Amino acid sequence: MERLRLTIQHLYADMMNLYGDRGNVISIKKRCEWRGIEVEVVDVGLGEPIRPTGCDVFLFGGGQDREQTLLVDDLSGAKGRELKAIAEDGGVILGVCGGYQLMGHYYETPEGEKLPGVGIFDMHTRPRRPDEPRLIGNVLARVRPLEGEADATPREIVGFENHGGRTELGGGTEPLADVISGYGNNGRDGTEGARRLNSYGTYLHGSLLPKNPWLTDQLILNALRRTDDSFELEPLDDAAEKAAFASVAGRVRAGKG
Repeated sequence: MERLRLTIQHLYADMMNLYGDRGNVISIKKRCEWRGIEVEVVDVGLGEPIRPTGCDVFLFGGGQDREQTLLVDDLSGAKGRELKAIAEDGGVILGVCGGYQLMGHYYETPEGEKLPGVGIFDMHTRPRRPDEPRLIGNVLARVRPLEGEADATPREIVGFENHGGRTELGGGTEPLADVISGYGNNGRDGTEGARRLNSYGTYLHGSLLPKNPWLTDQLILNALRRTDDSFELEPLDDAAEKAAFASVAGRVRAGKG
């Protein structure tokens, strides 16, 4: 039987990589390699087309307003349309912070310019007002059951957020998680991130996936099942990863940031 091969498509890797977001690429790659799953990492930069293999995880990291402005034109053409089509077909996409914001309808800059997004999520992001603080700190959130998950038991994720923008979800998109401690999308409604089919968005850096291995495995599984719908992942020894999660979660629960 032909071995499955996963391709990690790292979007704008040289521009959108705040707070260790490349660690998400490393986490997926290593967890595949430890199981003997072939994996390739492809960096997709400005002006470069997306070449889906049919078994992909698309990663979109965070960046400053300047970087977001520079890549908007690139996303407004064929690349953005293809990403949206991939999402609607159930392709696996994870956007973090700035990448997450551009998965919505638009991101409004502090100067009032509305940068158009890809439209994967029914949402928009506005800038913080002068009397509003930046939303900074460690986050603990409870994830709602994910697409394709057999076990509907609520799970928790941890990460670090640092954003001024306030994201508002529309009726066509549900949150990824409910905030236990931290700010999440807007610091007001208790939601964190967004999800639709196999597309996920979040404000959590730090990086997200190494400290939340079950979520990493869910992304891998969702991608591989597009090729083999009966595929199962072999369990790994996640003692170190669980210790990292417990350390951050314990600090947050204790109110120590």
